[in-house]
Amino acid sequence: MDLDLKDKVVLITGGASGIGAAIVRAVVSEGAVAVIADRSAQQANDLQTELQAAGGKIHVVVCELTVAENCKRVADQTLERFGRLDALVNNAGVNDRVGLERGNPAAYVASLQRNLLHYYNMTHYALPALKQSRGSVVNIASKTAITGQGDTSGYASAKGAILALTREWAVELAPYGVRSNAVVPAEVMTPLYRSWLQTFPDPEEKLAGIVARIPLGKRMTTPNEIASMVTFLISGKASHITGQHLFVDGGYVHLDRALP
Repeated sequence: MDLDLKDKVVLITGGASGIGAAIVRAVVSEGAVAVIADRSAQQANDLQTELQAAGGKIHVVVCELTVAENCKRVADQTLERFGRLDALVNNAGVNDRVGLERGNPAAYVASLQRNLLHYYNMTHYALPALKQSRGSVVNIASKTAITGQGDTSGYASAKGAILALTREWAVELAPYGVRSNAVVPAEVMTPLYRSWLQTFPDPEEKLAGIVARIPLGKRMTTPNEIASMVTFLISGKASHITGQHLFVDGGYVHLDRALP
């Protein structure tokens, strides 16, 4: 299926690794120009080198997105270099385990800065260009906003707010033809997820217990499966989809995990 993304400009925050890097690879494979906004210069530049060697079009902006002015700089640099922006994928964030008991008010605010505020800031500064292109926004959320997890109040509440903003923006931006959707992963094997597993005495036992509760295939979702949904949502093939929360999770959230 031709998604008609050739030469479209797609900005991906946190695009240097994990789900973000998978999204970058997916949109580049469709002929789009990927702009990576990430604080990891080494990972972003390595990905840029890899994809450019294969003929891909990549631009990297190294920055700390928790600073609002940096979000503006990312949008400005994208427009200065390419003259347009067709899609924004808000992806950057980390499950930082700031809970009620082992957190505090300052840590909670810092978690919101890492996981929520830059979604608003980045979309705010990208909006004039998105209105001009009648583009789209895709927000990466998390099943923690729906199911809870424990000991992660900051991350869970940020992701819940992201789901609310997705629908708020769908309403606000509909008159401009700009679409807003969210993709909701559950258990995805990324470097950060693997690092989390290593905090348990027996990581493989912990993983086996998790995948046993994923109804479809008893396996983790791959970053590429998240990326495929994102790529579809920013394409013209999804031209009448807005305000939706799309779960790519093997049925983890909405199917009975007691199923055999």
